[in-house]
Amino acid sequence: MRQNNYQGALQQPVGSGFNAKSTTTEVIKGIDLSGKIAIVTGGNTGIGLETTRTLAAAGATVIVPARDIEKAKRNLEGVDNVELEPMDLMNPDSIDAFAKKFIDSGRPLHLLINNAGIMWVPLRRDNRGIESQLATNYLAQFQLTARLWPALKKANGARVVNVSSQGHQFAPFNFDDPNFINREYETLQGYGQSKTAVNLFSMELDNRAQSSNVRVYSVHPGSIAGTELGREASLELFQKMGFLDADGNLLPEVAASLKTIPQGAATTVWCATSPKLNAIGGVYCEDGEVAELASDTNMSAGVKSYSLDEVSARRLWTWSEELTGISFKI
Repeated sequence: MRQNNYQGALQQPVGSGFNAKSTTTEVIKGIDLSGKIAIVTGGNTGIGLETTRTLAAAGATVIVPARDIEKAKRNLEGVDNVELEPMDLMNPDSIDAFAKKFIDSGRPLHLLINNAGIMWVPLRRDNRGIESQLATNYLAQFQLTARLWPALKKANGARVVNVSSQGHQFAPFNFDDPNFINREYETLQGYGQSKTAVNLFSMELDNRAQSSNVRVYSVHPGSIAGTELGREASLELFQKMGFLDADGNLLPEVAASLKTIPQGAATTVWCATSPKLNAIGGVYCEDGEVAELASDTNMSAGVKSYSLDEVSARRLWTWSEELTGISFKI
């Protein structure tokens, strides 16, 4: 019988045996991906690069779309089983061109890892007028997944992993003014609603896609040292969030809580490959496990119920189709 995760009905640990300290090496142990094809956006830096390395080492052919091909070549040097293709997530035409080339190849797509994202950026808009975090972190996922859908269906057992964040707890999705036309722009509000959108989309897509043998997951990687995510953030913003002291030094308790990159990519890899998830999807995962619902009003572990709301998920799907001009029929 088909299940769904509306209102967080399935948000319960499955006994994975993993935790916040688990690494990609641990979660991929014993899993053979020979003959499988994966696409990893943002797959040449940070946790995306670690995800690419791990899947490729397990035998998968990994396609990495990148805005800067030369940088990607340098970062992926020495990694076997990787193909590079140009794509810019802020450019809808670029997404379409990348997806068309893959579809035209006739290959199935077993794993789609929508990993790329931005954070802590000033107000920018794409050529449609869409705020950049919403465009990059969510709408690009929606468009790319829709365009690649025939290949996912062809795989007869595909998984889609959408990288979200605990930052979804900064904000629900603002249907009244998602692009900050009539409200003051606040970068964390923009980030929060984009990640809430990822959770809603992942849940709704899984519900619609089960009949096509495609399962979908959203992932909070954790707070991770050594990525490029905060490259545009100001010193003041990090201080305001309680990460740095008055002199700009990372607070010891913050440093102790940070994950390494192999730990940060572990939940993505687990969601992409774990047999324990064969019969469940549409869930939000963290620390190598299905997360529980977050119960309090403050930032906490788990997932907020507003980002798993059935009415919001269906409304977001319709809104996304209208905004992108894509009729995403499963």
